[in-house]
Amino acid sequence: MARPYFKNEPVVPDFVAMEEQLLKEWEKQGIVKKYLTKNAKAKKKFSFLDGPITANNPMGVHHARGRTYKDLWQRYFTMKGYRQRYQNGFDCQGLWVEVEVEKELGFRSKKDIAKYGVEKFVNRCKSRVKKYSDIQTQQSQRLGMWMDWDNSYFTMSDENNYAIWNFLKVCHQHGWLYKGHDSVPWCPRCETAISQHEMLTEDYKQVTHQAIYFTLPLKDKPDQSLLVWTTT
Repeated sequence: MARPYFKNEPVVPDFVAMEEQLLKEWEKQGIVKKYLTKNAKAKKKFSFLDGPITANNPMGVHHARGRTYKDLWQRYFTMKGYRQRYQNGFDCQGLWVEVEVEKELGFRSKKDIAKYGVEKFVNRCKSRVKKYSDIQTQQSQRLGMWMDWDNSYFTMSDENNYAIWNFLKVCHQHGWLYKGHDSVPWCPRCETAISQHEMLTEDYKQVTHQAIYFTLPLKDKPDQSLLVWTTT
């Protein structure tokens, strides 16, 4: 009896095993590395800045959707011969991380944090960020997203904080900062001001705002400008 040319396939494929096998094959053949270095010497450059995911929990479907668009856009410019940075980012600070750590520790108020120790609490937050940034990286790789995963940026890094402080210093030197009074949403439990986004997480509504675009000419390159976008 002749041997079958094709092996029998299972009725229900093991998609997870297939993904893992494909990732191993990419790693073995250096496919991702070849992709990341393909246009390393190109003169044309496409600047992509990854709007970072908060490294607080595993990714959700909405993250996968956004990352798919990002990867598609970068691949398009890679195919056009542009040099890119391929740098992933992680958002590390804020209530999203802190509140989850408070839940882990069974805290009910900021007094519990003071009693526990601020430095110890901060380190617990950093540990949570490290844990979930690793998980999100693995999830993104399983999506087939090709990035320089060993060179991700973290918003809690000294470099990032120094850059922010320097920006505030420059604003202060130009007289762009002012001290005043305003009404803001306040969380009595967290004892901090909160954003509209944090207030509407459980009751999200799609709204439409006017978008504003304007250009800022560069001093040393009058024929070039920075395109700025914001909402009202």
